Amino acid sequence: MGKEYGRMVRIAPLNPPYPPDIRAMFDAIMPEGVEPLLLFRTLAANSRIFGRLHAGGLLDRGLLTLRQREIVIDRTCALNGCEYEWGVHVAFFAAKAKLTPEQIAATVYGGNAGWSADESALIGLCDELDARRQVSDANWQRLSKHFTPEQILEIVALIGFYRMVSLYANALQLPLEPFSARFPTARISQ
Repeated sequence: MGKEYGRMVRIAPLNPPYPPDIRAMFDAIMPEGVEPLLLFRTLAANSRIFGRLHAGGLLDRGLLTLRQREIVIDRTCALNGCEYEWGVHVAFFAAKAKLTPEQIAATVYGGNAGWSADESALIGLCDELDARRQVSDANWQRLSKHFTPEQILEIVALIGFYRMVSLYANALQLPLEPFSARFPTARISQ
């Protein structure tokens, strides 16, 4: 075992030079000039697992807006106590998704934070799936007012995918990326 970012790692991440197939996957998901995330380099220690994760990724243009997608991802990661993945997404996407500081904090602590009706439905789905692993009829009806069946399937897939990503990052005890956002220390008053 080695150290990464000054902390002992549970599974050693790959370091350059990367095998060509792994390099190609890194290049496909990382912005140009940005080194692959520690999570990706660690999962790439098992190329089969990393390949499956890469193939199942949901960061492409899907049926949701960037803002909707990031609300779901941030809330899911926060509910799973995954500061690593939450921090990466906040650092890369919160400004592009036009999330306010209050909304970013609300993805961690809950609260309205000026969510629109469709955004509140997304938060409600994240919360209910986290707490109950099921969706009530009332919450399903609320969600159906704002999203098509195809979009709802994508939302549930996002929640499941980022729960898995959170489990990996938490199990591996990954230290935060140097650029990552941190969970807010307290709820921002609204």
